[in-house]
Amino acid sequence: MNTKDSTCVPEGINIKDTGFGYTLSLISGKYKMIIMYYLSEHKIMRHNALKRSIGTISFKTLSMMLKDLEENGLILRKEYPQIPPKVEYSLTPRGLSLIPILDAMCQWGNANKEPN
Repeated sequence: MNTKDSTCVPEGINIKDTGFGYTLSLISGKYKMIIMYYLSEHKIMRHNALKRSIGTISFKTLSMMLKDLEENGLILRKEYPQIPPKVEYSLTPRGLSLIPILDAMCQWGNANKEPN
């Protein structure tokens, strides 16, 4: 990718002003990629199911991550008007378009992981 004619981070340009920086701003953080991965695997999940799957995340942190992902158009929050309230999360087409990137990261990690 880093050829003389084309680079993801051109010289003299702040990384946050590039496509690379923009992508990182959407998926960076400890849990956003994990949330997206679980949603890609399960298609639709509720808040508590995500929390149980991740395990180490607090209720508040998960709520903030879901809100960020929704605001960035990567996940869809569907609320059902019933008692008790029911809310489901799924990936949007925009969120689904990032899954090949997450898959590539997984493949790279498997190929480069140090043996225990």
